[in-house]
Amino acid sequence: MKTKGIIQRLLLLSLVLSIISLEAETKSKMQKQVFGKTEDGQSVDLYTLKNKNGVEARITNYGATLVSLRVPDREGKIDDVLLGYDTLEGYVQDKAYFGATVGRYSNRIAHGKFVLDGATYTLALNNGPNTLHGGLKGFNKHVWQTEDVSSNAGQSLALTYESKDGEEGYPGTLSVKVAYTLTDNNDLRIEYAATTDKDTVINLTNHSYFNLAGQGNGDILNHQLLLRANRFTPVDESLIPTGELRPVSNTPFDFTKMTVIGARIDQDDQQLKFGKGYDHNWVLDHEKNGELEMAAQAYSPSSGRMLEVWTTEPGVQFYTGNFLDGTVRGKGGKAYERRSAFCLETQHFPDSPNHPSFPSTILRKGQHFKSTTIYRLSVRKP
Repeated sequence: MKTKGIIQRLLLLSLVLSIISLEAETKSKMQKQVFGKTEDGQSVDLYTLKNKNGVEARITNYGATLVSLRVPDREGKIDDVLLGYDTLEGYVQDKAYFGATVGRYSNRIAHGKFVLDGATYTLALNNGPNTLHGGLKGFNKHVWQTEDVSSNAGQSLALTYESKDGEEGYPGTLSVKVAYTLTDNNDLRIEYAATTDKDTVINLTNHSYFNLAGQGNGDILNHQLLLRANRFTPVDESLIPTGELRPVSNTPFDFTKMTVIGARIDQDDQQLKFGKGYDHNWVLDHEKNGELEMAAQAYSPSSGRMLEVWTTEPGVQFYTGNFLDGTVRGKGGKAYERRSAFCLETQHFPDSPNHPSFPSTILRKGQHFKSTTIYRLSVRKP
């Protein structure tokens, strides 16, 4: 009996060691290379996640930024579908938030002010009369700590950042974690988590610019889009929501069926004039609040690439790169012209701290913030 017990223990130990070895092997495959140094001497790296299908995602710890996403088209040709830069310097100088993790509050806050528990907080104005994407130095301009957390689910990189109390005017020290996981199902999963030591507001998103024909390969006006949203939040001339949740029916904002992006983008519509195209938040038709559900589909007829966006967030900002003007040169020296990409920024609604009727963005001390977004890539035959 003793011999049998020893054999069982040895078999169990062998199984445990095999699992540890398998996980270590998975982790060891993540590539890491030097990306440069910031002006104050902080080292910045570039991490490459790969799956068995040849899909590749690159992430830098500068801004927890998604640098590239290389995926096959219907012919099997692999290309990068994200706008961005070849060097760290590009991201340091960047003003378009290419691929960035945006926070502490993504999108706009009117007049750079909000009231929380009777106290008024004042933020920097960096977008006309408003605060945009966290302020003068948002999360996208900081170096994050990294950890390889790969598992059988796929290669995975976790990035953490501590935003001090008062940073950019926001209350509370906020501890943030963003994890990117690339699966063999061609899902790029982005998981956000945060805690605070003082009541604050939070709204995190990823600001990737997609061109499913390949970055720098023309505009995206012939792409097709579906948004699972029957309402959107109209804005004033400074792109702050009015508070109305307007039905999309019989407007250029109706993407409840797959529709060509450029079909109505230049219609004589006041909202399109305010945004110089699409730059608005859609109210997602979630069946269950906080559950992971499909929010959008985008399709490139020329490449056959399909993007699905799944999220737990209540809204998505659809932006058509209206403020790109060709002066920015990105990867491979390509000029990024107007409407050469689109963004689908999963989020809570803009200016929510000033709209009590919107889903709350308040994070209380002791609470845990969690949010998940998935970019799912596939191809479709013509």
